[in-house]
Amino acid sequence: MIYMDAAATAPTRQDVLQTVWPLLTNDFGNPSSRHELGASAARALSFARGTSAAALGVRENDVVFTSGGTESNNLALKGLALAAPRGRHLVVSAVEHSSVRNAARYLAEHHGFELTVVGVDRRGRVDPADVARALREDTTLVSVMAVNNEVGTIQPIAEIAGAARAAGALVHTDAVQAAGWLDLAELAGGVDALTVSGHKIGGIKGAGLLMVRARLPLAEQLGGGGQERGRRGGTENVAGAVATALALQHAARAARDDDGRAAGFGTHLRDAVVQDLQDRAVPTGHPEQRVPGIVSFCFPGTAGEAVLLELERRGIQCSSGSACHADSDEPSPVLLAMGYAPDLALTSVRLSFTRDVKEAEITQTARALVAAVRAVAPGA
Repeated sequence: MIYMDAAATAPTRQDVLQTVWPLLTNDFGNPSSRHELGASAARALSFARGTSAAALGVRENDVVFTSGGTESNNLALKGLALAAPRGRHLVVSAVEHSSVRNAARYLAEHHGFELTVVGVDRRGRVDPADVARALREDTTLVSVMAVNNEVGTIQPIAEIAGAARAAGALVHTDAVQAAGWLDLAELAGGVDALTVSGHKIGGIKGAGLLMVRARLPLAEQLGGGGQERGRRGGTENVAGAVATALALQHAARAARDDDGRAAGFGTHLRDAVVQDLQDRAVPTGHPEQRVPGIVSFCFPGTAGEAVLLELERRGIQCSSGSACHADSDEPSPVLLAMGYAPDLALTSVRLSFTRDVKEAEITQTARALVAAVRAVAPGA
């Protein structure tokens, strides 16, 4: 079986498992406890914070450990918007993860914020000029993801952040799919808050972090015992924090030392499928401004779920888009925002892989995908 759903969750790294195993067994203390087991857990948590901060090029006090990407996105939007708003206006893109869209909608419905949703082009890219036009004197926060989780398009975050900051607004970016592919330290340097999810980069599920400037007021969304400098209550998941930190450290190193191998694999997969299926395969996302590890298509005349079943029968596991909407029969909001018709959007298939993918796996996946499409649409 070849796993091509890394954008949903990546395999946990073996070195991460080996490091955190003692924290789940013998070294199980609560970092707030005043005894040796507690002190040992506190040291592990401090190591995780320092390692994460170094990977992101920020201060340790800028790191807040959370349960993952969804919580981090909610904490960023609700926490920054409600703590000290300069106004009641938010700007987000039309292709954000559901956790951002829902948090923005919550602020609009329950706290009187006005929401401006900036559209994207056919390739899924936000035009910074559109963000600039959407900004107002009372704009509190702009949130645009760094890399789209369904089509892999890279957003021009530096330009977007420049426009927002010139207008006095705070900037958040969901960098969950950017980790391991883009320079997160460079991204973090240009924004006020940035989201990371541990299990997308070789950590463990249920853990992640929010980089948010310590100087910024942040309304706590989980009230508890004042953990995380009063920014996120609840006993810290020490093993999860260490796993996230180690995975983030590896991801930062991989992005820095990129040799172009993965980019070649992504291009080969896309081109091989298009070459065989011609106009029966419609690649989605930007052809150049994209991360290599997400390759997505629409297949006119098919049903995406039928193609997925055929692929699994042929030994390939992948998805039709965001794992958070796997049970939905509705077309992808991302593809609809990109201008795809609903019936075409329902034919989408996303293949996503890590940098550890092998060339033979890419070749086999391309062949299996072509065969799967032809099996469900004989004229293809």
